[in-house]
Amino acid sequence: MIVVTIRDIMARHKAGERIGITSVCSAHPLVIEATLRHALRTGQELVLVEATSNQVNQDGGYTGMVPADFRAFVLGIAQKVGFAAERLVLGGDHLGPNAWTALPADDAMAKAAVLVADYVRAGFGKIHLDCSMSCADDPTPLPEATIAARAARLCAASEAAVADPADAPVYVIGTEVPVPGGAAEDLEELAVTTPEAALATLDMHRTLFAEAGLTDAWERVIATVVQPGVEFDHDKVIDYRPDRATALSRAIERVDRIVYEAHSTDYQTAEALAALVRDHFAILKVGPGVTFALREAFWALDAIETETVPVSERSGLRAATLAQMHADPRHWRKYYHAEGEALDLQLQYSLSDRIRYYWATPALIAAQERLFANLRDRPPSLPLVSQHLPTAYNAVRHGTATLDPADLVIAHIGATLDAYHGACHPHV
Repeated sequence: MIVVTIRDIMARHKAGERIGITSVCSAHPLVIEATLRHALRTGQELVLVEATSNQVNQDGGYTGMVPADFRAFVLGIAQKVGFAAERLVLGGDHLGPNAWTALPADDAMAKAAVLVADYVRAGFGKIHLDCSMSCADDPTPLPEATIAARAARLCAASEAAVADPADAPVYVIGTEVPVPGGAAEDLEELAVTTPEAALATLDMHRTLFAEAGLTDAWERVIATVVQPGVEFDHDKVIDYRPDRATALSRAIERVDRIVYEAHSTDYQTAEALAALVRDHFAILKVGPGVTFALREAFWALDAIETETVPVSERSGLRAATLAQMHADPRHWRKYYHAEGEALDLQLQYSLSDRIRYYWATPALIAAQERLFANLRDRPPSLPLVSQHLPTAYNAVRHGTATLDPADLVIAHIGATLDAYHGACHPHV
């Protein structure tokens, strides 16, 4: 079997082929299974799954997993669905001091160096070096030179952890990095990165990497993160406008090997995603967009359960989720400021999807398992599936999904992934 790498795909893009790759940033098993099953169905050459520094780190992150755990977790799902490990790349997203910004910079960067090395030793092949955030004793905003110098420091830690040069990772850099998980404030319009700023960032990193003896690592930098003018907040999406990014798009054409990586592409239209890839944003990141689809499917199954299962036997997943979020507000209190019923709407339906931090709690795992067991004991009728999960209904009718609740969830998530696949493989 010929193994295709990310570098191969980026080289094809730089050679003029309209091709890209989707980076799915999630630690939920059903999202990962949906991603791998979608790749099998569509014949994708390569799948990229990424963990963020707050999800997975040496302290366990909010998933409780260290990098080696996450690798074993994803590979286990791949084995279950029959997806070849050689076609799977793991990435580390926003690797830097993000999880430890309450500490002084020296302490936070020491932990970030351990983090990056752990990811590399665990076999992650794509590393996003992100030192754009200020630590406890830093100015805000952080000077770009400081960001680049810290990225070089973490790259050195990464390179020192490489056991076999054949397995050395590729890197993504960039200082205009959107907030992980979407904006916390209301948005109207975003400033697109200027071509001058994008090229200056590359020049600064190239120089600092060389000064640190990281010339070989620089040859494995495949992308830089810039702001193409896309973002989302609680209830709005700022769509990609190609006319505003024309100069930025053309600027990267003069740079060998390197493309743009677009963050916060969640909820963009299929047409916008295709335009991003055309304009050299060849790596499309999606996270809350797929977990939002997961939540939609769970709520739909909860509604089906309400109509088909006696009250005393119901899982009450939806109510249990809200109760869990109210009991433990640490993952949303900085982001949601409504009260009463308005708060409950934000907790459930915000596009930033803070619910994703709670699915791994024991109470919600138990509720989900009971929901699935109930619907396996009492499979929903086609009319009910059509009412609550019309996309999954179509998959059932076309024979690509069954009435099993996990299949219905996976089919619903697959509709989101379809738009990304179409953008990255427009000629397939």
